[in-house]
Amino acid sequence: MAFEFTEEQEMFRESVREFCERRIVPLGLTLEETKEIPQEIKKGMAELGLLACTASPDYGGSGLNAVSAGVIAEELGRADPTGSIPVFYLVQASWGFLLNKYGTEEAKKEIFPKVISGDWFLGIATTEADAGSDVVGTSMTIKKASDGFIVNGEKMYISGVREAATGGGGHVTIAHQTPKQGSRGMTVFYFPLTAEGVTPTYISDLGREGISCGGFTADDVKIPSHYIIGEENRGFHIIHEGYEFARALIAVICASSGLKSLENGMNYIKERKVFGTAIGKFEEINFRLAEHYTRLCALRDMGYKALWLIDKEQEGKASRFEVSKAVAMAKMFASDWACNAINDVMQWQGAFGYSKECVDQAAWRAVRSFALAEGSREIMKMIVARELLGKDFIAYK
Repeated sequence: MAFEFTEEQEMFRESVREFCERRIVPLGLTLEETKEIPQEIKKGMAELGLLACTASPDYGGSGLNAVSAGVIAEELGRADPTGSIPVFYLVQASWGFLLNKYGTEEAKKEIFPKVISGDWFLGIATTEADAGSDVVGTSMTIKKASDGFIVNGEKMYISGVREAATGGGGHVTIAHQTPKQGSRGMTVFYFPLTAEGVTPTYISDLGREGISCGGFTADDVKIPSHYIIGEENRGFHIIHEGYEFARALIAVICASSGLKSLENGMNYIKERKVFGTAIGKFEEINFRLAEHYTRLCALRDMGYKALWLIDKEQEGKASRFEVSKAVAMAKMFASDWACNAINDVMQWQGAFGYSKECVDQAAWRAVRSFALAEGSREIMKMIVARELLGKDFIAYK
């Protein structure tokens, strides 16, 4: 067992961390005020090859594997307490991976150069008002037309709606093509939010405010045939590869954000004195620190193991089910463990920890979202139990 990164990955980490400390860390909490990521940050990320980094060099991408994508996610999670830039990054890395693997040549040549340059946004849109983790509950439909496909329906609680609708780009989306076939009749496709017949809506999230959240309706929206991703009516199986890539990155981001918050907390408890004694000496505090640090290090390891297995699957050396279980285990408590650690750091800082001036409260709000995003913790438990007991023990069948 080799618990180490390659020399190339370590060098890449150094360059990403240098960029983060120079360009992202100084932003502090300003993304919560501006409600957007500065274009110069996006362009800086593009210059480093961080956007849609899993896309092949054939389309202008960096061609990074999953573990290398995790290195970027870890550094961004450490640098941005609002969680906005990590989300902006992870959806493009994850769903860029899916588009790169299953998309048509025509679509990849059209979409990737503009996403990789930072001009377009690439996201994921599967959630609906009444369909979240239950993908089969999707009501959106896609039907063949003489010159492509026609899409109707609505998506909601989607990241990057404003970025794609106003700046250009779109989302990897799933819809029923043959509804009577259930999960065997769903198709995945790229959906441009600038197309005629698309109406975007926006909502305010509790955190991650530097990237927009919202939804869109599609009213007889026409898309070309080359926007179909993978085989028609095989979308239910294809979409989960993108989910699992994103879930593994989320585990690493939660660990990184939580560990950064603990670092903030350690600096504080070494200096803050109560009754003439540094509060870091009190057992109630230093025992909690030890427990949180241990959990978050374990979470980081599980996240990287899941990413490693994703890479092994691409090489034909790991099964789909091995990947699903490892990813679900990594994400299951990722948000909970990070939130609990950050919450205690806020507690240690007293009234300041509850103020909007404290970066840790922003990190708590950002990390809290990951108990829901890309599959809830309850779904992760169901996946692990399914792999342990077998499909005969799935309650919903």
